[in-house]
Amino acid sequence: MKNLFSVIAIFSISLVFAQKRQVRAATVGFLNVENLWDTVRSADYIDGTKDRSNPAFHRSVPLDSLKYLEVTEKDYAGPWNDESLIGKKVVRIQGGSEEFTPKSGKNYTYNVYKQKLQNEAKVISEMGRAYTNTAPVVVGLIEVENRQVVEDLVKEPAIAKYDYGVVHYNSYDYRGIDVAFIYQKRRFSPSKSWKKEVKIFGEGGKREYTRDIVVLTGFLDNEKVAFFLNHWPSRRGGEAASLPKRNAAATILKQQMDSVKALDPSTKLFAMGDFNDDPISPSLKNYLKAVGNPKDLNEDNHYLNLMYPLYKKGVASLAYQDAPNLFDQIIVSANLYSPNNELRKDYSVFKAEIYAPDYLITKEGNYKGYPFRSWNGDKFTGGYSDHFPAFVVLQKEP
Repeated sequence: MKNLFSVIAIFSISLVFAQKRQVRAATVGFLNVENLWDTVRSADYIDGTKDRSNPAFHRSVPLDSLKYLEVTEKDYAGPWNDESLIGKKVVRIQGGSEEFTPKSGKNYTYNVYKQKLQNEAKVISEMGRAYTNTAPVVVGLIEVENRQVVEDLVKEPAIAKYDYGVVHYNSYDYRGIDVAFIYQKRRFSPSKSWKKEVKIFGEGGKREYTRDIVVLTGFLDNEKVAFFLNHWPSRRGGEAASLPKRNAAATILKQQMDSVKALDPSTKLFAMGDFNDDPISPSLKNYLKAVGNPKDLNEDNHYLNLMYPLYKKGVASLAYQDAPNLFDQIIVSANLYSPNNELRKDYSVFKAEIYAPDYLITKEGNYKGYPFRSWNGDKFTGGYSDHFPAFVVLQKEP
C-alpha cells in the first residue's frame, strides 16, 4: 500500500533543473489542513446592512460575543446565501466548532492548536523546495475554520519570513469550514478575488450547504494568472448517489474558468483542490472536460489535468473507505503546457507532484502507508493531514 502513496523525489532531475538550466521557477500548491480550527466556539454573524465586499458582511465571531450584536431575525432558517441575507442581521451556528474546544471530547487545547499550526507551516515551507529552493509562491488551504486561523498560520516561524498575504471568504458550509489562499507578496500581486456559490441538493430536493469556489486573479512575477480553489461535496451516501453534487460543482468551476479565459485568453489558469473524485471521474472528464493527455487539448478542451499521469501510475493522495484515491489535483489551462518541458520566456509547467515525504506517511498499524493524519477518533496523533499535498513547479527563462 505504501507504494501507492509515496512519490519518490528524483534528485537527479532536480539537480539538472537547479544547476544546468538557468531558470526562473515558482511553486504553486495546496494542502488539506484537516480541520484547522481555533479553540473558541464560534458562529457566523451576517450583517446584511453592509456591502458584500466588506468582510464584516459575513464574519466568524466567538459565541460569547453574540449577546452584544444585533440580530433582526432570531429564528432565521435560510436560505443561506449573500443575496438572501441583504438587509438582515442573522446568526448561523457553525456545526463543527463545538468539537474543537478544550471542553470537547477532543480536548482541543491551545497546545494542540499550536502544534497543528506548526505542522502545517512545516509542510508549506517544504513544498517544491527541492526544485526551487524556496517555499511556494501561492498556496491553497482547505478545511480552515476562519480567517483568523490563516492569519495565525502565516505568522508561524517556518513561513513568516515569506510575508504571506491572505485571501479568505466565509462560506455557508454546514460544518463551518472554508478554503483560503496565501501568497508571497513580493512575487504575487492580487488584482481581484471572489467566491462562487455551489448549489447542491440532497434527498427530497433539500438544499445542502457546501464550500464555495474561491477565485483569485493577479500577477505572478508579472504574468497574468488566475487560481480557482475547490473543496467539492464529499461522497457521503456513496459515490454514485453523491456524484450529481460534484457534477454541479464541476459545472460551476468550468463556467468560472471559461469566463476568466474569455476576458483574456493569455491568462494562465490553475484549478486545484480536493475534488472528492479521481481524474477519470465523470465530474472532471465530462463536466469540467479536463483531459489527461496534452494531445487531447484542442479548441473544445482547454484544460489539462496534471495528476492524470500520476493516477495511471497508481499514485494516490488519500485512502477513502480503505481504497486509494487521487482526489487532490491540479488542472491547468493549455497555455501552461510546454512540449518536452521546453524553456520559454513565460511560465510553463515543469513538474507536478503529490508531496509525500517520509514524515507525512503513517509508519505502522492498520493505516500503514496512509497519510499521517492529525486525528484518530478524538485522539490527537501529532500528525499532519489525512491528505497528501499537491504542487506544480513552473519554469521560464530568467
